[in-house]
Amino acid sequence: MVRLLDWFFRDSRTGRIVIGQFPNAPLWVFVAAAAVEWLVQPAGVAATLVHIVKVGGLLVWAGDEVLRGVNTWRRCLGAGVLIYLAVSAVA
Repeated sequence: MVRLLDWFFRDSRTGRIVIGQFPNAPLWVFVAAAAVEWLVQPAGVAATLVHIVKVGGLLVWAGDEVLRGVNTWRRCLGAGVLIYLAVSAVA
């Protein structure tokens, strides 16, 4: 079990355990757009644009994690978010 957890959370480049990291640009875009959506509550076209920017930021972040995540945990987290976004889009 220890080896599994080590493989899942260890950064293969640095050897350090990584669970979370400082947010990158796409995640900051998502956070900012989500804050605008929650605080300002825009209507009409503005609401649609803010929502597209929010989902787009999360989509780019998740895809980046799947492709370049530092460990298996980060890649699975990205994949989970992509699955969530796909299911949300269909629903």
